[in-house]
Amino acid sequence: MSGSVNKVILVGNVGNQPEIRISQTGGNEIANFSIATSERWKDKNSGEQKEKTDWHRVVVFAPGLVNIIKNYVKKGSKIYIEGKLQTREYQDKEGVKKYTTEVILTQYNSTLTLLDSKNNDSQSSVGNFENNHQESKKDQFDSDDIKDEIPF
Repeated sequence: MSGSVNKVILVGNVGNQPEIRISQTGGNEIANFSIATSERWKDKNSGEQKEKTDWHRVVVFAPGLVNIIKNYVKKGSKIYIEGKLQTREYQDKEGVKKYTTEVILTQYNSTLTLLDSKNNDSQSSVGNFENNHQESKKDQFDSDDIKDEIPF
């Protein structure tokens, strides 16, 4: 196989109020938040219920999706996202080199679906928002936009 695929699909709950900030290069809005995904199982030996939660950092560069996040996504929201994984390097306050891996939603081939039920009725999907159009040079991701501030 000559190509490769970098695609992440997550369904989970937003763990903190999304943070919206302005990029240093270009002045575009960027959304940052975390998603929790959990799995539950019954321990074969003890019979007790077990649960494990994983946290995923999400960075959104697509202006349309940032707007949806600003208006509709909040702490506790259940969402479905499709994006790509990216690991980047940064230095903490003490100058120590660190790495973080994030799910990135850009202008091209990213999806956000709100899964919270509307007014607690049986409707499971409130909105589906995709960015599957041609990426322009102006919309390309610049990792320098998020290197300066790491919230954890």
